[in-house]
Amino acid sequence: MMIPLLLGITLITFTVIHLAPGEPTDLQTQLNPEASSELQERLRAYYDLDKPLYVQYGKWLGRLARLDFGESFSQDHRPVLDKIAERLPVTVFINVLSILVILGVAIPIGILSAVHQDSPFDRTTTVFVFLGFATPSFWLALLLMDLFGVRLGLLPIAGLKSFGYEYLSAGGKILDLLRHLVLPVFISAFGGLAGFSRYMRSNMLEVVRQDYILTARAKGLAERTVILKHALRNALLPIITILGLSVPGLIGGSVIFETIFAIPGMGKLFYDGVMMRDYPLIMGILVIGAVLTLIGNLLADIGYALADPRIRKS
Repeated sequence: MMIPLLLGITLITFTVIHLAPGEPTDLQTQLNPEASSELQERLRAYYDLDKPLYVQYGKWLGRLARLDFGESFSQDHRPVLDKIAERLPVTVFINVLSILVILGVAIPIGILSAVHQDSPFDRTTTVFVFLGFATPSFWLALLLMDLFGVRLGLLPIAGLKSFGYEYLSAGGKILDLLRHLVLPVFISAFGGLAGFSRYMRSNMLEVVRQDYILTARAKGLAERTVILKHALRNALLPIITILGLSVPGLIGGSVIFETIFAIPGMGKLFYDGVMMRDYPLIMGILVIGAVLTLIGNLLADIGYALADPRIRKS
């Protein structure tokens, strides 16, 4: 079902993009006083914008079948795939780090909050969760940039490398990269960290009330074994689902923090493409995002089977 679903996504996004006001030719003609209406029509014909929408989509789909995303409408006219290949590793790397931070922090917080329900720790994390949900990521990013970058001067606030990066030692390059990643990764993970910890707490509270947990305790098993071996694996199933569905949210969120921190990733490239009405570039990035989302759902299904033997045997 991944292939027809991908086709449906491309059809809807292609239509919506072309329904938006403005065309790529507007930026090249409306700001140029010497550009005539004839020139604008010739540019529309050059980009196939004068053809019906279904013809444009059919041509684009034919190129996509050959893994050809076409050429960018920008002045460099570079292949879209080359532009995405340059930026995609940066975005994927930051998002993978964000997911690892989310899982590494949210799952233990959720478990401890459920095991020690209504304790001071649980109440404190509840306040943290509500703050995480209520705080806009772009606003928090600007505050942290002002505090750690401008006032304290502890962390860089733009890009991934400092001036003179190529002259640093191997250890210095790694340290410089890590310093540049602290704020973007934290901003990317902050909202998800709050949500996942709350989901984990809710799932654990439901699981620990089940009869098989009571039986495990009655058998004399250690509380650590009961929680980590019997309760945790069952509580992880909804988390796996949410993790698979959160992939598009992480990619969409990269547009915000990559633009704020001037990170040369796919989110920044997407933002620039939208501002320039670069249709091939926009569609190429959306297709990559859709493929990653479908792969995330597939990995969630595989994770189900790994976490629950009942699903694996059925």
